[in-house]
Amino acid sequence: MLQSLLRHRFTVSALAMLLISASAPAADTGPSVDIATGTLLGVHDAKSGLDEFKGIPYAAPPVGPLRWKPPQAASTWTGVRKAEHFGPRCMQRPIYSDMVFRSDGMSEDCLYLNVWTPAQGANKKLPVLVYFYGGGYTGGDGSESRYDGASLAQRGIVTVTVNYRLDVFGFLALPALAAESPAHATGNYGLLDQNAALRWVQRNIGAFGGDPNQVTIGGESAGSMSVSVQMASPLSKGLAQRAIGESGAMLANLRPQPLADAEHQSEDFEKRAGLPSLKQLRAKSASALLDIAGQKDFPEFRPTIDGYFLPESPEAIYRAGKQAHIPLLLGSNSQEGYYKNLFDNQAPTPANYRAAMTRELKEHAAEGLKLYAGTGEAAIKAAATAYEGDQFIALSTWQWMQQQHETGGAPVYYYYFTTPRPAKRDGSAGADDGAVHSGEIEYALGNLGGNSVYAWGPADQHVSEIMQGYWANFIKTGNPNGPGLPDWPAVAARDGGLLRQVIGTDTHTVVDRNAARYQFLQRVDADQHL
Repeated sequence: MLQSLLRHRFTVSALAMLLISASAPAADTGPSVDIATGTLLGVHDAKSGLDEFKGIPYAAPPVGPLRWKPPQAASTWTGVRKAEHFGPRCMQRPIYSDMVFRSDGMSEDCLYLNVWTPAQGANKKLPVLVYFYGGGYTGGDGSESRYDGASLAQRGIVTVTVNYRLDVFGFLALPALAAESPAHATGNYGLLDQNAALRWVQRNIGAFGGDPNQVTIGGESAGSMSVSVQMASPLSKGLAQRAIGESGAMLANLRPQPLADAEHQSEDFEKRAGLPSLKQLRAKSASALLDIAGQKDFPEFRPTIDGYFLPESPEAIYRAGKQAHIPLLLGSNSQEGYYKNLFDNQAPTPANYRAAMTRELKEHAAEGLKLYAGTGEAAIKAAATAYEGDQFIALSTWQWMQQQHETGGAPVYYYYFTTPRPAKRDGSAGADDGAVHSGEIEYALGNLGGNSVYAWGPADQHVSEIMQGYWANFIKTGNPNGPGLPDWPAVAARDGGLLRQVIGTDTHTVVDRNAARYQFLQRVDADQHL
């Protein structure tokens, strides 16, 4: 080889350079994309065939004078910005033990999103999923393993997870903030962050191979509630063509609070902090403000009917048919609540059940005991578990389904997830009795392998394949059905109820006749709020 090179008149120095470059590893340039604010350098995963871009700023850091202001445009940059690591998670207290973060610490500077996309996806016009995490508007992050976007991206979907402001930083609603706002609005900064992320997707997702005209918004718990109000808000009209809600809607007992109540709560916070001006509040450290919000007797901050993002209540918007008329896939789980929460460590006997329901429902107890009937221990446990789950989150999910079905002008697909998580690998706990709140996430997004806590088996993998198939088909077409999957009809009246898909080891369609339960709980809730 050397003689051949010499015959071609290579100099010694040129030969040396050639040999060095031949023996050295190739530079890892990674995939790059050009978006509105600059060039991003991501990471290519050769095993999955995906390009990943993490920690992309979609808005300016909401710090200093931008604390408690709507998200502002992200700054441009020169050169190449590395997008190899998740950005910081938003300020939050360690409330939830099941959140496993991969984020780069915690900060107010947290308005970042992450993209998983098939390699060489530019100009492919692939469908897009934008997913909002759960956590009661007090916790969560787009870096959590259970929300990882790789599995759906391998099915030809550009998958995006989004960070949004939480707790006091996301939902403080002071009159002084409304006074300085051009829209005369206060609160809902976390929801406005989500809206800004959707607008970022419209401008930039094409660079990653995504189609801005095929966007599905999805989420679980508070993320699902967020989807319900993004569909309702006039600010988000046209930013999504499909929607997925896993357990929760900002309707019925989970409706946003009236503006006056939100302002009263926020003024109470201001007094507790001893900081009577916005300048002082914005100068206070984020951790100190979080500590005040976390005091045991202080109610959690949550969304409000602000007159801007939500010009009126979501119920009124859906009832009038003014929400987004897009296909909706939604549902809840078989054990959203648990009977033990009702009995307060007492045995589930008929007498204790009557006493507990009387404490809960007062003059409505007799009717409630008929709708949630049970005599033997097993039946009482099942009835009390159903009641607790309905009161917690299934009622709001049903109301969302019902109103979108009546006025949404597009198909609705309603599910009931039944697969309990298996025993823990370390033997500390056996399998759950039913599908607990948030228990469907790893199944739906294809992330069982990312959760090493549970001893997943072949049955779990089978259910996950079905659920991923439904989700992927819906994201691509607005219809979950496809080859190899049990038929899932859209919501329609049948035999005194509505069609609903049970998703589990035995996936099949049933007629759901639980409307009487939910209507009853709505009446009780209305009486309690008179």
